[in-house]
Amino acid sequence: MAAASGPDMNDVPFDTAYEVLGPPDAPLVALIHGLGLNRAVWDRTAAALAQDFRVLRYDMLGHGQTPTPPQTADLPLLARQLADLLTHMQVQAAAIVGFSLGGMIARRFAQDYPERCLALAILHAPHRRSAQAQAAILARVVEAQTHGPAATVEAALVRWFSDTFRLENPQVMDRVRSWVLSNNPATYPLYYSVLASGIDEIVAPQPPIACPALVITGDEDYGNGPDMADAIAAEICGAQTIILQGLRHMALMEAPDRTNVPLSAFLRKALRHG
Repeated sequence: MAAASGPDMNDVPFDTAYEVLGPPDAPLVALIHGLGLNRAVWDRTAAALAQDFRVLRYDMLGHGQTPTPPQTADLPLLARQLADLLTHMQVQAAAIVGFSLGGMIARRFAQDYPERCLALAILHAPHRRSAQAQAAILARVVEAQTHGPAATVEAALVRWFSDTFRLENPQVMDRVRSWVLSNNPATYPLYYSVLASGIDEIVAPQPPIACPALVITGDEDYGNGPDMADAIAAEICGAQTIILQGLRHMALMEAPDRTNVPLSAFLRKALRHG
């Protein structure tokens, strides 16, 4: 399905690169990708959701084709990027789907703009980490600061994809590796620091997030596993948790239907569409 440009493309907030798919009169679903990636990570998900919804996918600040702004990167700024983009598109409210760092941004968005968040899906995103896990991610931030994205990408691919999938899909590994390596070495660590250190501001929000919510992760997503998914869901009244067996962080690319089917069903119910 071809992408459609938004209105006034020459005046997009933050010069955000974005695409819109699906029926123009359907409810809007906004997709937020993870650290070091870009909107292409949603290829299979966007195509599936666009059968029923108007789907927005965009490159977050400092990623893909969206430049890094002069402001210091933090979760409120990344949430405001989406809010300003929705305003630019003349959309009052949308369902928000965030993956990894995008899941943190989605929760920040729901806290800062509750009236604009119709439903929330949080995929493979962190809650508060153990001291050991926090030390490990902070060490990766230092590696990225010292040696750039190349210092962390190979270990990331192991965390993100199952061993069998990596061995059988070298072209996918090359594609994802190229996304990470294309990041600016000077700014990539700034966004890595948000992933590492932004958790406290979205844990146990007051007032609590109140919209319909779905939390998904893989049982082998060791950095964002079932315990974290349960902890996130416990802070949102009525939230549903789904644990994907045998999958790691990048389930949406490795086994897209296993994410897309429950995600589509959740959105149809939450938005009462179809």
